[in-house]
Amino acid sequence: EGYLVLKNRIPAPLLARLQTAAEGWIADGRAVAADDPAAVDYHYANRGGERRMFRVDYLHGKGRSASLELLGSPAVLGIAESLAGADFVPTYESLVFKDAGDGAAIDWHQDAVHPRTHRIFNIDVYLDASRAGEGALRVAPGSHLAPVDVCQLQEEYGWDAPGVIQVELEPGDVLVHDVMIVHGSEAVQGNRLRRTIYYEFRSARQIMAEGPWDAEWVDRRLRLVPVALRERARREPSEAPFAWNVPAEV
Repeated sequence: EGYLVLKNRIPAPLLARLQTAAEGWIADGRAVAADDPAAVDYHYANRGGERRMFRVDYLHGKGRSASLELLGSPAVLGIAESLAGADFVPTYESLVFKDAGDGAAIDWHQDAVHPRTHRIFNIDVYLDASRAGEGALRVAPGSHLAPVDVCQLQEEYGWDAPGVIQVELEPGDVLVHDVMIVHGSEAVQGNRLRRTIYYEFRSARQIMAEGPWDAEWVDRRLRLVPVALRERARREPSEAPFAWNVPAEV
């Protein structure tokens, strides 16, 4: 169907550290001057006459180790290996959030359209509840298999296209979704804060065959994995670590 909900996937201690880290990432973004080179990683939109932040990119370089601990956890890497193979590459990481009272719509979209020779997917870690009637994510099951004219979909059906469902999640739940699945969320008023961490994964074989990056970039991103494994081991020394079986040729 292009998506999967995994309930209670993130252990409570790690979830708490991620929630605290998210507060810091958001505060840092609001404190960065617009002309600071670092501002490029903090994304804003003008809504209702106000400048509202909604996204923080490249979390691993933002001074809070919880993002690396999450990356190094068996809860995440087990999914990555099972779907992308042993040569998985952590390609992106970001925090996307709807601030309290900023319930703007996220129009129907596909994250990325690709030839589908390999799986490309996001692991979405929910830090806050997402419930029906409160702007919960809507997905169109099975829509990941081909490009979709999302503008026509919006014009013809609005938010109630045939087969669309609202995905309800609680803090610590994980949503795994194919980057081509059609998804979005309608506007709401008086919404609560909702934060989600997104990690995208692809296989190294897919990247080398189709781009958009080169071998040097893949190597730099793969160097995050042992750092993340060490951070997870530092936090949870009694936990059986993820066995990273990266192929020698990667």
